[in-house]
Amino acid sequence: MNSISKTKNVKSDDGNAAVPKHIAIIMDGNGRWATKRFLPRFAGHAKGVKTVNKVVEACVNRGIEYLTLFAFSSENWRRPQEEVSLLMQLFRKVLVGEIRKMGENNIRLKVIGDLSKFDKDLQELVRVAESETAANTGLTLTICANYGGHWDIVNACNKLIAKGIGQDEITEDMLSAHLSMAYAPEPDMLIRTGGEARVSNFLLWQLAYSEFYFTDTFWPDFGVEALDDAIASFQKRERRFGRTSEQVRAC
Repeated sequence: MNSISKTKNVKSDDGNAAVPKHIAIIMDGNGRWATKRFLPRFAGHAKGVKTVNKVVEACVNRGIEYLTLFAFSSENWRRPQEEVSLLMQLFRKVLVGEIRKMGENNIRLKVIGDLSKFDKDLQELVRVAESETAANTGLTLTICANYGGHWDIVNACNKLIAKGIGQDEITEDMLSAHLSMAYAPEPDMLIRTGGEARVSNFLLWQLAYSEFYFTDTFWPDFGVEALDDAIASFQKRERRFGRTSEQVRAC
């Protein structure tokens, strides 16, 4: 078992149903939302940003400590060049426009992934945004951009090799400590919108014991009520981590 703490059940210390400490979301369905409305796919991505703002605010209000969003996967470069270019423009706009709001709401921003493939100005915007929010102590919002779970694990292994760690010396704790999200607990719950039921190379190591919640709702339509439905589903689940139900109840 690695060193990152795991929630044994979904009860808080006072016996009430607890909200997940860390929620990860695959925000799927933006393009299909737009296509159904005879709009360009980019219109769905723009509407999806508004949903992000609503969900972030809701997470802050519900006391969720970590929110991780899969914004752009390492496989998304395969999409039409025009769509990719517009997504990069949208990313820039969000970074510039939302920093002040993050400060006002005590939100810390982290961006993980292979950022070396982004333009230099975008890399600098990310650096500035992370720096300006680094001291915030509320919700940690992580944006996964040009991220893939395979890349994350290989990258962690390469870091260990660079430190001179022998292959027979590597442990789960060591590997976990060198993953992109070593600063956060593993997600308690994964939400995927858009009707698909797969993880799509997202946080492959970190999702080992997450509760999965799939919904047909496209991301632009995923509002506060939908988030509460997902949390309510989480609160009904028994998280055993290899134990029996009797052992969990005895804790």
